[in-house]
Amino acid sequence: MRANKAQVWGLISPTLILMILIGVVPVIYVIYLSVFRYSVFSRTGMVYIGFDNYRNLMFDSSFWSSLGLGLSFVFFCCIIELPLGLLIANLLTYEFKGKGVFRTIMALPLAMAPVSIGSMWVLLTNPDVGPLPYFLGKIGVNYNIGVNANQAFATTVFMDVWHWTPFVILTFMAGLASLPKDPYEASLVDGANRWQTFRYITLPLLRPVILTTLFIRIMDTFRIFDEVWMLTSGGPGTATRFVSIHLVREALRSMNYGYSSAMSLFLLYLTIVICWLLLTFISASQEES
Repeated sequence: MRANKAQVWGLISPTLILMILIGVVPVIYVIYLSVFRYSVFSRTGMVYIGFDNYRNLMFDSSFWSSLGLGLSFVFFCCIIELPLGLLIANLLTYEFKGKGVFRTIMALPLAMAPVSIGSMWVLLTNPDVGPLPYFLGKIGVNYNIGVNANQAFATTVFMDVWHWTPFVILTFMAGLASLPKDPYEASLVDGANRWQTFRYITLPLLRPVILTTLFIRIMDTFRIFDEVWMLTSGGPGTATRFVSIHLVREALRSMNYGYSSAMSLFLLYLTIVICWLLLTFISASQEES
């Protein structure tokens, strides 16, 4: 028995050590940095200031503005992706010609790296050679995300919808395929129409899948960086400077590592709270079902 335990620990110890090195140690170092004033441009080096970084963060209007912008981005992406994904997933439960080809093409964005997605949308939205400005100009829309802040924000939302709606569709398709058949057969006997069946059977049974998918998408959109950085770099102005981009700009451009560490820990705490709330809803939903 002892030999078996030794073998088990011998097998899992490399993974535990790796998780500690890439997960726990960096967090401890960030906590350590967050109580210092530390900038590579400062001649004083690291100066202990206690919780001043956190105090300054509470009154940093640019941080709160970027946080609000990031939460707005999360809201618009999820409010579009989930209903759209559920609609397409329901349509894909029916048989039609070319269904397999459509599913293959639909999943292609998921195989592309985020940097590639951003680079592709840079070409699509380029005012000189991009097809989007060209065709929108034909109907009288002056489309230029380098100048128009609202267009830049909307474009980042549509880019995320285009990239990640296939993921939502696939998760909902898996959820629909796992639903029991008996309630649907009973609804046919009772004479329920398609909308009543969807409203009173499909949605309640699919609620855990919906909440889990929502949980994943909120976490993904909240920390988005690569695509938006490639497309707009947070511009024009601060129109697409989401909180993840604001943090990177603060850390890499301003080189203010102490303040950036405090910002990172605050965002980690906020993420943990959001995860806890969503997991609570998911657990309650599973108990009801």
